[in-house]
Amino acid sequence: MSDTDFPGWHGTTIIGVRKDGKVVIAGDGQVSLGQTVIKGTARKVRRLSPGGYDVVCGFAGSTADAFTLLERLEAKLEATPGQLQRASVELAKDWRTDKYLQKLEAMLIVTDGTDLLIITGAGDVLEPEHNVAAIGSGGNFALAAARGMMDTDKDAEQVARAAMAIAADICVYTNGNLTVETISA
Repeated sequence: MSDTDFPGWHGTTIIGVRKDGKVVIAGDGQVSLGQTVIKGTARKVRRLSPGGYDVVCGFAGSTADAFTLLERLEAKLEATPGQLQRASVELAKDWRTDKYLQKLEAMLIVTDGTDLLIITGAGDVLEPEHNVAAIGSGGNFALAAARGMMDTDKDAEQVARAAMAIAADICVYTNGNLTVETISA
């Protein structure tokens, strides 16, 4: 099978919601190959504790690529303890300039409870407006749903869960098997 024939891996929605001093990152569990669901219970949200500082990460894209990036981020965080923005920028620089890392196909949402960032292979470290970040196949659906709920009485976790449920109802590459991690500022 040539590269052009390969249907490609799809499936993941990750959302980060910051509200009332808490940040929640939630991710679904679906991994699809073409039109086939390969796994419905993948865990794409992780808690890291490099240097004794908790960081929650969610990833979308190739799993092996995402784990490579998570390992690199963890090393950057160990070198700059408690400085998530700095470590994220250093990772993005490496990702953009290193010939090996340039081939990695994944995106990350990371938080230390204060900062909420999206890191991309294009060298971007983005702090989203409106305290909501979303990536992956159903990311835009989850983002729109969460933004619509930010002015309600729902807390960060309730907003994230409800937004993920909406995304799962709309996006065929997203399911309702969630992994949810919460971190406080």
